[in-house]
Amino acid sequence: MLIKIKLFTISALIFLTSLVRSDEGMWIPLLLKKYNIEDMQKKGFKLSAEDIYSVNQACMKDAIVIFGRGCTGELISDKGLVLTNHHCGYGQIQSHSTIEKDYLTNGFWAMNNSEELSNPGLTVTFLIRMEDVTEKALEGVKVSDDEVRRERLIKQNITKLEEENSEGKKYEISVKPFYYGNEYYMFVYQTYKDVRLVGAPHSSIGKFGGDTDNWMWPRHTGDFSLFRIYADKNNNPAEYSPENVPYKPKMFFPISLKGVKKGDFTMVFGYPGTTEQYLTSHAVKMIMEDSNPHKINIRKIKLDIMKADMDASDAVRIQYSSKYAGVANYWKKWIGENKGLKKLDAVRKKQELEERFSNWLKTKREMNTIYGNVLVNFEKIYREFTPIQTTYDYISEALLSLDLIKFAGNFRELSGELTEDQLIEISNSLKGKAKAFFKDYNLPTSKKLVTAMIKIYRDSVSTEYHPEAFKMINSKFKGDLNKYVDYLFENSILVSNEKLDGFFEKLSVKSAKKILEDPVYKIYADIVNVYVDKLLFALRSNDSKLNTLYRQYINGLREFQKDKIFYPDANFTMRITYGQVDDYYPNDGVFYEHFTTLKGIMEKDDPAIYDYDVPQKLRELYAKKDYGRYADADGSMHVCFIASNHTTGGNSGSPVINANGELIGLNFDRNWEGTMSDIMYNPDQCRNISMDVRYLLFIIDKFAGASHLIEEMNIIE
Repeated sequence: MLIKIKLFTISALIFLTSLVRSDEGMWIPLLLKKYNIEDMQKKGFKLSAEDIYSVNQACMKDAIVIFGRGCTGELISDKGLVLTNHHCGYGQIQSHSTIEKDYLTNGFWAMNNSEELSNPGLTVTFLIRMEDVTEKALEGVKVSDDEVRRERLIKQNITKLEEENSEGKKYEISVKPFYYGNEYYMFVYQTYKDVRLVGAPHSSIGKFGGDTDNWMWPRHTGDFSLFRIYADKNNNPAEYSPENVPYKPKMFFPISLKGVKKGDFTMVFGYPGTTEQYLTSHAVKMIMEDSNPHKINIRKIKLDIMKADMDASDAVRIQYSSKYAGVANYWKKWIGENKGLKKLDAVRKKQELEERFSNWLKTKREMNTIYGNVLVNFEKIYREFTPIQTTYDYISEALLSLDLIKFAGNFRELSGELTEDQLIEISNSLKGKAKAFFKDYNLPTSKKLVTAMIKIYRDSVSTEYHPEAFKMINSKFKGDLNKYVDYLFENSILVSNEKLDGFFEKLSVKSAKKILEDPVYKIYADIVNVYVDKLLFALRSNDSKLNTLYRQYINGLREFQKDKIFYPDANFTMRITYGQVDDYYPNDGVFYEHFTTLKGIMEKDDPAIYDYDVPQKLRELYAKKDYGRYADADGSMHVCFIASNHTTGGNSGSPVINANGELIGLNFDRNWEGTMSDIMYNPDQCRNISMDVRYLLFIIDKFAGASHLIEEMNIIE
C-alpha cells in the first residue's frame, strides 16, 4: 500500500483471546474454530467453522477465488459463474471496448455461452488448503543468525516445501511470513486460465459517481461484473479452447432476497491485501507528513492531464479510462487516509503506547535487555530513511509508472546476446505487447504526461538521483524541458506503432541492440540504473533492519499486553472479517443511514456529466417502481449498505455473507473517513461499503433482460 514498507514484510499474525471485537481484525479461516467461532455465533452466525473452512468437505472457501492479480471473486452458480466488482473486471471490459462497441458506456451481456468473451491473461485461483509450516520454514534458524543467513535458510526451506507439495506443479505453493517472520503458513492454490466475460452493466451503473463518489458514503454504485470459469472436460484447468466447458464448482453461494437491517451479522470472505496495524509512530509520521503528500501531488498532476484529454475525445476516454481509474483510486484513498489519521490523532496514540511500553520495560530487567533499544533504533532508522523514501516515491510514482517508460522496459530482452531462435521468440512476444500498448495509447497525452513527470522529478529530487539522460536537458537544450521531450518523441521508435513496425521488419540479431540507442529506451535504462545503483541497496538494508526490529517489537508488545487483543495483519491470504450492518456519524451534526436506494441515483442524475448520466431504461423502471421481487419490504429498491467489517484493498469483490451463509452483498469500497483502517482501525469511523445483492439481481433481470443468468442461481426468498 504505502511506502516502501512493502519491502519490510510488515505482515503480523497475532492470535487473540476471546476478547476480540467482531468489527476489527482479519482472521485466518484455518483457525476460526480455535479463536473466533464462538464469538461469531454469539454475534448471530448460525453455521460452524467447518462450513467456512474445511479440507474434508465442500465449504465456503471453495466458492472464493483470487480474481486476477488483486481482487476477490465468488462462485454463484453450479456453472462456474463468478461475481466480482465492476472495477475488478474493468480492464477486461475496457479491452473489449471500441468506439463501435463501447461496452464501458453501454454495458455488455452475453445471452448465451457462445457470446461470452475470452480474456487472455486473466486467471482465477482457488485455495485448496492452508497449513502452519512454521517449524519446517524455520528449520536450522537460530536467534543469533543475522538477517542474511536467516533469510537464506528460510528460502531453502520454503523451496523444499514448494517441491514437496506442488504435486508435479499441479498446484502453486505460497509460503507467507506472519509475526514478521516468527511464524509461516503455506497456501496451496490451483489456477484456472480460461475466464470469460459474461456481463457488465453500463458504466453509469457499474461506475456510477466515478471518482467523485469513490471512497465516499452515501454511495449508489452497482459495482459488479460477471465472468465464467471454463475447464477441460474433466473439470481441470486448461488454456482457452472452444472445447472447454463451464467449470463445476465444489461449492457456490446461495443468494438471499431477505435484505439487511441495522445490527444484522455480516461476514466478508476474501483476500485483503495489506494492513499495517503495528507500525510505530515514526512510520505513521513519515506516511502522513512525507510519503502521502508527495504521492498525492504527483497523481493529481497525472489525473488532470488525462481527464482533460479524455473529456475532449471519446477515443481517448476509452483508451485511458482504466489507467485513470487506477491512478485515481489510491490518490483519493491517500487523501482520506491522511484525514482519518489526523482525526484519530494516530501519531500521538502510537507515541503514548510506545511510552507505556518503554516505562514497562524499565520495570522488567530481563525484558529491557531484549527490547530496550528497539524504539531508539526505530527512531534512528526512520529519520535516516525518510529522504530515501521520498526519492523512491518520486522515482516510482513520477517516472517508472509512466506507461511509455514501462513499455520501453519490455525491450530490455533485446539488449543481450541472442540466437536467431531467441530473437524470433522475443520479437513475437514484443509484437503482442506493442499491439496491446498502442490500443490504449494516445501520443499527445503520453507526451504531456512525460513532460509533467520529468519536470516534477527534476524540480523535487536531488540531482544526485537524476537519470543520466537528464543532462541533455541542460547541455543540449539549454534547460528547455519541452525541447528535450520533443526530441524524445521525434526520435524514438517506441512512441509510434508505425515506427515500431518498421523496426520489427528490419530486426535481426545484429540490429537488435540498436534499441539501446533509442532515446526513450535510454531514459528508461537510466531511471532503472538510478534505482538499482543508488536506491535499492538502501531500501533493502532498511528492510532488513526494520524487519528485525518489528519482529522484536511485536513480541515485546505481546509480553507487555498479554490481555490485549491482537489480530493478523493482511498479506493477501484468505481471511474472514465479521461485524454488523451499522450507521455512523462522520462529523458533528452529520448522520449517515446504513443503506441507500434508487431514489438517490435519480437525485444525482445529470445527463451533462458522464459518471452521473443515468440510462433511460433505469429512469423508466424507477418511474414505474418496477422492481419485481427485488424490492425491499418498504417497496424501495435498495442499492448499497454499510457495515463494520474490517476490509482493505484486495477485498474488492468479496462476498458479504449473512448469518445463514447466504450472499447478501458485494463488498467494493470503504468510507473516506475510515480509509486509515489499514494503519489504525476505529469502529466509530470505519465502514465497508457493499452493493446490495438485490440491486445486482434487479439490474441483471429487469434492466439487462439477462434472466437466463438468474435461472442459474440459487435464490433464497
